[in-house]
Amino acid sequence: MSAATSPSERRVSARIGAISESATLAVDAKAKALKAAGRPVIGFGAGEPDFPTPDYIVDAAVEACRNPKYHRYTPAGGLPELKAAIAEKTLRDSGYEVDASQILVTNGGKQAIYEAFAAILDPGDEVIVPAPYWTTYPESIRLAGGVPVEVVADETTGYRVSVEQLEAARTEKTKVVLFVSPSNPTGAVYSEADAEAIGRWAVEHDLWVLTDEIYEHLVYGDATFTSLPAIVPELRDKCIVVNGVAKTYAMTGWRVGWIIGPKDVVKAATNLQSHATSNVSNVAQVAALAAVSGPLDAVAEMRTAFDRRRNLIVRMLNEIDGVFCPEPEGAFYAYPTVKDLLGKEIRGKRPATTVELAALILDEAEVAVVPGEAFGTPGYLRLSYALGDNDLIEGVSRIQKLLGEAKA
Repeated sequence: MSAATSPSERRVSARIGAISESATLAVDAKAKALKAAGRPVIGFGAGEPDFPTPDYIVDAAVEACRNPKYHRYTPAGGLPELKAAIAEKTLRDSGYEVDASQILVTNGGKQAIYEAFAAILDPGDEVIVPAPYWTTYPESIRLAGGVPVEVVADETTGYRVSVEQLEAARTEKTKVVLFVSPSNPTGAVYSEADAEAIGRWAVEHDLWVLTDEIYEHLVYGDATFTSLPAIVPELRDKCIVVNGVAKTYAMTGWRVGWIIGPKDVVKAATNLQSHATSNVSNVAQVAALAAVSGPLDAVAEMRTAFDRRRNLIVRMLNEIDGVFCPEPEGAFYAYPTVKDLLGKEIRGKRPATTVELAALILDEAEVAVVPGEAFGTPGYLRLSYALGDNDLIEGVSRIQKLLGEAKA
């Protein structure tokens, strides 16, 4: 569609037409399609655990299916018993005390993020977005009428932004700062001191904070998870927490997330959801209730496996000339810089961008990775290590072989 197309001729609205496809889901879909066609593709694209949902959670869902109570509409904001359990879980895991009336249960984390921004942004409001960022953040901000303002961190700082960088990006139009730790796509984790400094900076300038805590239980080594509203109580009236069961409990397909925030904002987001989707699937909500109310044993087992894979993938990537991968401290992603390989000849081609390099890796090595352009930082690749050990070793070995052929 040309820029000159008149509104009357436009078939798709400008607002929706401007949205980019989710790059991570696109890479995963292409990898699965090639695999279905018989090619031995190994996918590092999707950010989802390779473990099954724990049995006790599945059993709770099966029982819910048989209960006529859950065959009907339920409150748009979530099952009361699930909201109460989320409040208890938040206090247990984050040290943050909230009331059930401050919680909205959503169709996954993506809906939570969009509805949170929609509830607080007016057209033209600016949101400071540390980059590399997850692909959905800027699109959700734009959909809500806001303007994402990127602040870029690189491998020299472990992909963590400083208060000084945030302050340099602040304008009279700044309304929100996004804070994500552990981070997708980099695995960066902020220390408690650095997180507190950012929180107090936000309070000083009367800014909202949206903090995504979806990877709260996936931290490794000496790193620790920090919940901003728990350590900066003054922030609580202008802080929205987004979370969900997807990563912690291997429940990506169940689609249950939530918002925690001030009551007036949560009520506004609930009103929006009542018209957009109404209640989240009751069966999925009951499964989520079992998850957040249950033990963290399965989570600990997954974290142990992810930690082992983390060490393995970082070592193997750093064995490749021209690649440097900082050690991620959380989540389940490696985010190596490959800038030194761009422009070099690899099997007759000279990829000039990481989009071209990722395409070459898929075509020649049959390995799917996501280029850094998807996360706002060209020159990098994201590899999820939430896949089986054998596939991880085979996939990175193929990448090693291919990129080892690079020549000036």
